[in-house]
Amino acid sequence: MSKPAFRYSHYDLKEQRAGTVIEITLSAVANVRLMNSSNFQRFTETLKHQFLGGVAKKSPIRLTIPESGHWHLVVDMEGHNGLAESSVKIVDNATVPRMQKALQETAAGR
Repeated sequence: MSKPAFRYSHYDLKEQRAGTVIEITLSAVANVRLMNSSNFQRFTETLKHQFLGGVAKKSPIRLTIPESGHWHLVVDMEGHNGLAESSVKIVDNATVPRMQKALQETAAGR
């Protein structure tokens, strides 16, 4: 098993709900990769992997967690010069939808 030949910053986002929004702040152009656990494992083994994101040319950027599960964010400079400082914060936690009771029509209410 080999490791990526470039330096990267890894943020373990732990368990997140679908719809949670994260904000990534960068000091320079960088690659941003939001991956589930299995794709992050493939990334660390330099295997083909899938991710949300890509080249971030502006900062901050926001990404939305597409499905509930354990998520990882990687910021790297592969293909870019220099190093980028980065930080990540959760800006909108997805909440569990609550079921609402439908109002029942009554004979008197019609």
